[in-house]
This record gives sequence, C-alpha cells and structure tokens, in this order.
Amino acid sequence: MVAKTKEPVVIDKRTLEVVLTDQQQELEAKRKDVLCHRAEEQLIDLKSTQAQVVIGVRRSGKSTLCFQALENAGVRYAFVDFDDERLAGIEAKQLNDILEILYKVYGDFEYLFLDEIQDVEGWHLFVNRMLRTKMHVIITGSNAKLLSGELATHLSGRAKEIHLYPFSFAEYCTINTIDTVLKTTKAEGHRRAAFDEYMKDGGFPELLNISDKRTYVNDLVGNILKRDIERRYKISYKEAFEQLTHHLLNVSPTQIVVSNLTEEFHIKSEHTVKNYVSYLRQAFLLIGIKKYSRKSKIRVSQEKVYPVDVAMMNRRENAFAGENLGWRLETVVLIHLLRQCKINGWDLYYLSERSGECDFLVCNGNNVLQAIQVSYDISVEKTRKREINGLILANKMSGCNNLLLLTDHDYNEIEQNGLPIRIRPVYEWCLHADPIGFDPIA
Repeated sequence: MVAKTKEPVVIDKRTLEVVLTDQQQELEAKRKDVLCHRAEEQLIDLKSTQAQVVIGVRRSGKSTLCFQALENAGVRYAFVDFDDERLAGIEAKQLNDILEILYKVYGDFEYLFLDEIQDVEGWHLFVNRMLRTKMHVIITGSNAKLLSGELATHLSGRAKEIHLYPFSFAEYCTINTIDTVLKTTKAEGHRRAAFDEYMKDGGFPELLNISDKRTYVNDLVGNILKRDIERRYKISYKEAFEQLTHHLLNVSPTQIVVSNLTEEFHIKSEHTVKNYVSYLRQAFLLIGIKKYSRKSKIRVSQEKVYPVDVAMMNRRENAFAGENLGWRLETVVLIHLLRQCKINGWDLYYLSERSGECDFLVCNGNNVLQAIQVSYDISVEKTRKREINGLILANKMSGCNNLLLLTDHDYNEIEQNGLPIRIRPVYEWCLHADPIGFDPIA
C-alpha cells in the first residue's frame, strides 16, 4: 500500500483577509492594556537591518515584548500571528498572499512582525527576501533549534537572537505594584511577601490573573509536549516520553544520567533518551547548564537541568511535590543569572567534584567572574559549612575571589580562609542586580 502524502493547505485570500483583520483588531484592543516593561526590550534593535528574533517558552510574553518595542518606537508595522488555528498548515508559498493582504489591511509599513512563525516550513526564504527589500523584520518563536538552525543556515549574519524568560522578580513586583526601592519596615515586608508568592507561582504573565493556576500550568505543559514536541518530532512512544518529562520536572534541578533514565523508563536506547531531553530543552521546558571543567569533553557531556519556571515544579497534575524551597530558590537564581548571561555574552556552569559542589560559576570566556551558592536556610551549622566550603572549592578550582552565598533572608559579610564572602537574600539580590549592564564583580 502506498502511503498517502499530506495534502498542502491552501487558504483563499478572502479567508486570509478575515484572519488578518481580526488580528489587527486584537492588536488595537491590546493598546488599551497596561503592560509591564521588560528589560529585554532594550535588546530589540529596530534600526538594524538584521531580523530581530525573540525566542523563549510559550506564554512568556514574547509577542507583548515585540508589540511594546514597536509601539514605543512609533513605527508603521504589520502583524501576523501564525499561532492562529485558522492559519494551521499554511505553506511558505502563501506568505506572499499574506504580505499582499497586510498592505491592504495596514496600508504602507516598514516593519513586519511575524509571531510564532516556526511552523511554516520554508519561512526563512520569505524572511530573507523581505530583508533584501530593506523591510525590518521582527520574529518570535518557541523552538530554539528550529529557529536557530534556519537562522544559521539561511540567515547567517542577518539575524539577532533575543532570549525571553517569564517575568523576573523585579517585573513581578512592577506588575503587582510592589515598591522595590523604599527602605521601610512596611515596604520590606511587602517585598518579602511578594517573593514568597513568586517562589510559589513563578513568572508566567497570564498566571498572575488566573485563580486556577494548576489547570493553566497543566494545560501549558501538555500543549508544549503534544504540539511543540510530539507532533513536530513524531514521537512514537508518547507515554514513556511524557513520563520522563514529568519525572525530570519533579526532580529538577538534577544532573542528567542518560543510562539511568533509559533503564528506569524502559526506553530502547540511550540515544532516544538524549533526543527526548534535547527536545525538552529546544522547547524551553527545561533549561540546561554544563559542568565547569577545563576539559571540553566534560563540559559537553555532563548537564544539569532546571524547569524554565518554578510554576512547572508543582502546578501540574500528579506532581506530588512538596514545597521544595531550596530547589525553588536555586531555580529562581538560575533563571535570573541566565538573563544576565544572555545579555552580556557570558556563560554559566555548575561545579561538581568529589570534595564538594558550587551551584553556579559565571564565566567570561575562561575567566570566572563570580561563584554563587544558593541555600534556603543556613541556620544549621552543617548546612552553612557545606555551602561555604563549596565557595572555597570554587575559589581553589577557578581562582575566583568574588564569592556570593544567596539565602532566603540572611544578610552578612564574612571571611573564611582569608576569602571575603558576601551573604545576601535572593529577593534583594534579584532587585538590585540589574540585568542590563549587570556587573558581578560589584
């Protein structure tokens, strides 16, 4: 029997005009919303001849970020949201039909905003043509490999990637009108209370105004798994893949041991498990960092993964998760550091040796700028000693003297083995470590 080939989806121009006009009206309605300023907005260069590509997990605010950048610049632009079910399956050859209708709907424009375009096969050829005509193009997408791969292959040197994560704690405070500057007992108490909520609920923008948070997160995770991964990569053993995913979200932060996962979930090969983990990272459900080592082989092969947001840790069905305050605090710090590293062109590693561990090393090339330990509570002497010893180990392994211990509430300056160590509460560090132009040496 000959396998049936998938019929191409052709959408008539009248339908396209209805869809694009509807989307224009949605854009008009959005202009009335009160939106939170995102630090990454400064990274979108609307004067550049390069395509500006904003990538990140679904529902992290990519579309809103681009919308605000375009609105604040006061430029003429047209908008297409390819995440609209009425455009599902559209082919690249119809992108010129869309362009024609956009001129009819919007009039003349110099900027083209293409939202979630990664599912349109061959989109890069259209974008390349737009760039050749001097059109400014802004793109969003939820799959790192698909966008990065096409960009590297077809738009080499003609695209700039901007990574966006869910709200930072500073943005969470802004949207909830929490004062982040005033030094009073009342203001400090409000900030601490806000951070406790942030540690529990995370930073997905839409989640702030939803009472049934569990259903929202559960649906979001399911959507990413089924739509962005299983369908795209044609996963055969969906049940095993989903079990593996929920397990990793339950136990994160965790180091990936492929052989153990292969055996535990009865998956046929370690290669398949490696692919599954890779798909989760590409869809931004998991974030991975490499082990610190002077040896390239070790950096490449040993990875530690975190959820993209703390909401993923317990706001799912059958997560069976407790408070896990230490893991949650570490995850908040990781995402905050990643924002800073992406902006400044730095790298982030973890240190793990037989003699001890250090959670994060911030590096500029082979120069370690800062070593950071995270512990929710260091009131127990054994815990305090372990965390400080991890920083001393980091100093010994890397020569870095800039040592920071982050906790839930402690604030102190100490010296150990002749090394100065700063102890800071995470909620304060998140607010005062400016992600734009952040200097870990200060």
